[in-house]
Amino acid sequence: MSKYSASRDPPGQRNAFRNGPETWLADAVNAVAPASALAGTECDLGSRMAIVARKTLALDKGTPLDDELSGSGVPRAAREHTRWFELRRDIPVWSYRALAAGGFVAVGLLWAWLSQRDFVNPVFVPTPASVWEAAGAILSDESLWLDVKASFIRVTAGFLLAAIMGVPLGIFMGSFKVFEGLLQPITEFVRYIPVPALIPIFMVLFGIDELSKIMLIWVGTFFQLVLMVADETRRVPYELLQVSYTLGARRREVLRLVMWRGARPGIFDALRLCNGWAWTYLVVAELVAANEGLGYRVLKFSRFLQTPKIWVYLALLGVIGLGLDILFRAANRQLFHWADTSKR
Repeated sequence: MSKYSASRDPPGQRNAFRNGPETWLADAVNAVAPASALAGTECDLGSRMAIVARKTLALDKGTPLDDELSGSGVPRAAREHTRWFELRRDIPVWSYRALAAGGFVAVGLLWAWLSQRDFVNPVFVPTPASVWEAAGAILSDESLWLDVKASFIRVTAGFLLAAIMGVPLGIFMGSFKVFEGLLQPITEFVRYIPVPALIPIFMVLFGIDELSKIMLIWVGTFFQLVLMVADETRRVPYELLQVSYTLGARRREVLRLVMWRGARPGIFDALRLCNGWAWTYLVVAELVAANEGLGYRVLKFSRFLQTPKIWVYLALLGVIGLGLDILFRAANRQLFHWADTSKR
């Protein structure tokens, strides 16, 4: 039995973990917060949490507190100026969005300049005008929305299947060395096998219908997701487990209330990354006897060197992926606002 077993705890402490989040959090703050920081101060739980969170955030970002800055002799104007190039420091939201838009504008200008050069073959680098003309024709075609629907269903089905299977396995691998030793080596082995090399095997196993396409997307994301979830689970501080056992929590409660809840922000971010990888395997999946889909259209246009149409579909894939990424980030900030999501 573990030395943090509930049977060795004092009677008043044994059930503190199950008395509610307020009681457990108060005990945890009292255990973590240094006594010197709270000595001589009559403050409630919220004040203690604010002190601990403020100092922890300052130490994590490597920045001094306001009272330390006031005595440093550094002018405030100089500090504001250096914020733009300090390591991992935030910048104003408007400037971040302006830089993001400027990046797209710079790429567009470079493309327009290259497409007009004599040493560039227009078959491979079409002009923005020709791509714009092709985009108008494609957007007015009803088959585009059928392609978007077919590709979205395939990617979503493969991604959800990978998430449903990969998240629990990753949590067990990150929590128990037994599962890590049993599953991690084979997972590392399989994830290095190129997905296109599995097309003949999947056609034999699952046929040429939708199932084979979904399974190709699944195999391209599942093994990556399992390893990422396991890494996020291992990042939960071991001190939280020790405090939980000391407060009387059982192993199942620690796994559900500490490991799972502590790793959720990182797991959600891993899902965001794997969703992007699922879209990158779309063209590979639609190599298998597809008659519709964004990847299928790209392959079809490439046979006839219809480069402007290829660029339109590639841009559409990028827009869909960027939109989903923004939605994942917004949901992460909304669901896990208590976590430090600024680093993601």
